[in-house]
Amino acid sequence: MEQQALHALLRDVANGKKSIDEATQALKTNQFADLGFAKVDLSRDSRNGYPEVIYGEGKTAAQIIGIIETMRSNTVNILCTRISSEKYAVIKTAEPDAIYYKEARCVLVNRATVPQTDSYIAVVTAGTSDIPVAEEAAVTAEAYGNQVKRVYDVGVAGIHRLFAKLDIIRSAKVVIVIAGMEGALASVVGGLIDKPLIAVPTSIGYGTNFNGITALLTMLNSCASGITVVNVDNGFGAAYSASMINHL
Repeated sequence: MEQQALHALLRDVANGKKSIDEATQALKTNQFADLGFAKVDLSRDSRNGYPEVIYGEGKTAAQIIGIIETMRSNTVNILCTRISSEKYAVIKTAEPDAIYYKEARCVLVNRATVPQTDSYIAVVTAGTSDIPVAEEAAVTAEAYGNQVKRVYDVGVAGIHRLFAKLDIIRSAKVVIVIAGMEGALASVVGGLIDKPLIAVPTSIGYGTNFNGITALLTMLNSCASGITVVNVDNGFGAAYSASMINHL
């Protein structure tokens, strides 16, 4: 909350115009730090149950460091996504406790142990080439206190591989299915389980994959019920939603 607004709120409490409960609610919903290049949302955790996540693409390492420093005092497990190795090298110098998950392109800072759910999220990929998106999902889910079981490279080109891991997938509370090419795996898995399925199309594939558009349209047009589809390569978005479901 900006200084002027905070003073006004405190004056209203002192003058009896606002109750303490009203002021508490205002502080929960209006806190942000204005860094000039970013307005860091410090009350998102109290509103949404999860703190702000730093999206690294398009930001300089210095900007990312500035946001991390602002969040440190009231946020644990600060998650930064889409961080290149080059940016991480700069971040690590300023934030020695930063941990880099290279395949996921994610950084965790100010790490703390959070209670884990008894139930787990299954992260399933069609191919090995889909693993970077899957790891973004898995690292995100783990940062938010979820158990994760990885089931990789079980696409429809060798569907017997899927059947060999079906017990793990069926026992999950939520399933994330990640596939490129034509994206058929989501429909196949969706027809075999009774749990929510979040499908992630990836940009993996030859020309007519159209950088993930073909897989996206396949998943959106699936005849299997219970499938929700997120954006192309959006492992983070899938894990965020899966975490909310898993914590219900």
